[in-house]
Amino acid sequence: MNQNLYALLAAHFPRDPAAPCMILPDGRVWSYGDVERASARMANLIVALGLQPGDRVAAQVEKTPEALVLYLAAIRAGMVFLPLNPAYQRHELEHFLGDATPGLFVCRPQSRALADELAAAAGVSNVLELDDAGRGTLINAATPHADAFATVPRTGADLAAILYTSGTTGRSKGAMLSHRNLAHNAQTLHDYWHFQPGDVLLHMLPTFHVHGLFVACHTTLLNGSAMFFEPKFDAARAMQLLPQSTVMMGVPTFYVRLLHEPSFGREACRNMRLFVSGSAPLLKETFDEFKARTGHTILERYGMTEGGMFTSNPYEGERRGGTVGFPLPGTALRIVGAGGTAVKTGEVGSIQVKGENVFVGYWGMPEKTREEFTADGFFMTGDMGSWDADFYVTISGRSKDLVITGGLNVYPKEIEELIDAMPGVVESAVIGLPHPDFGEAVSAVVVRQKNPAGKALTESGIIAAIKDRLANFKVPKWVYLVDELPRNAMGKVQKNILRQEYSAQKPR
Repeated sequence: MNQNLYALLAAHFPRDPAAPCMILPDGRVWSYGDVERASARMANLIVALGLQPGDRVAAQVEKTPEALVLYLAAIRAGMVFLPLNPAYQRHELEHFLGDATPGLFVCRPQSRALADELAAAAGVSNVLELDDAGRGTLINAATPHADAFATVPRTGADLAAILYTSGTTGRSKGAMLSHRNLAHNAQTLHDYWHFQPGDVLLHMLPTFHVHGLFVACHTTLLNGSAMFFEPKFDAARAMQLLPQSTVMMGVPTFYVRLLHEPSFGREACRNMRLFVSGSAPLLKETFDEFKARTGHTILERYGMTEGGMFTSNPYEGERRGGTVGFPLPGTALRIVGAGGTAVKTGEVGSIQVKGENVFVGYWGMPEKTREEFTADGFFMTGDMGSWDADFYVTISGRSKDLVITGGLNVYPKEIEELIDAMPGVVESAVIGLPHPDFGEAVSAVVVRQKNPAGKALTESGIIAAIKDRLANFKVPKWVYLVDELPRNAMGKVQKNILRQEYSAQKPR
């Protein structure tokens, strides 16, 4: 049996090749037959360029139907796909190309000169272009090729993709994902989230990331469904498309911005059955307000580059705000303390996972891979969390975000939740900053609302408001009031940037 992920997806395409797959903003429709034929032409091109199964295909392009087809063509031809954030610059690209040594690099036309230079230095044989409208030398070169292609046989253990981690500390690592890893997660989520005939996905996520490329696209393709394939999130555009959709996947920022739309409510969501949130923590306030406005309870889940999704709130049953639900079927999850023993209910510990969705390892880094797995095969995620009495998982933050002040552990989320609930606060980020006596000082960076309540906030006022609700060692010693927090492309707050910025300031 061919375990190529494309073979699995294609087996679930609609019988009618004219059935819609991607509906574009201008009204054009890519049918499943179009996807099948276009991916065949690109797969034939990749083989004609001399690439062999297992070779890497890297792409730094914007979100277009052709970009998704390139991904499908690469895995269909037995290659390993490397999606790269279009925001990456020279230094980062130099590392990725030199590390993965792809046989083909697809870039945007405006980056061609840099791509040629870096490709030559890294020994990349082929460079082709794909512009933001889905045109370019990649399409020109693929057009003459046959629109039929026999999907290359792969085993479940063969690599399908390498995704570089966001690199918040140190050099980005290439997480190797196999056909089995991706197939297992796709099938699990398809079943767990009850995908059904007639579903239509509102797709406004980027496609260089696990959430947009694997979670959103795989579940939809596995369902043979249509998706509104939008280049980026736009609240006004989402309002137009929600009545025609049944499922939406987004990051918390999407839902916050929808709530800023005065007319957003039950009528706009009348045909929706599921809203999924991930990639960053969803504030309890957003969760509650969304439910009150729409009647829908957002389903929050938890995962990472190294294994797709690990947990999810239930489709049927209580979706508990502030938690990421239960371990998904086929995923073993445990939370352990410093000695490796299981923590008690409510205690914070390190999250470890094991399952067929968990990645193979880090590209070219066997020692690092060994370091990240326990002796019995669990991956140490680096995330901290806890169980409640009903076994819902709550994420407390990354272990590297843990603040150790005077030898005592402080988990930022506990303090952030108190600050975020204050009138006039949009959101906050708690970090540790160097302190001569305590090693680290608990510090809060707070975004104020642009209203009288927000303008009235002060450092001393925030500290006074939470001082009686926390142990003294947890109370922020310093508070910084800002207009916004730095985020990466998926909406995660970049606490490493905050630490660098405020550590560089003069001691207070």
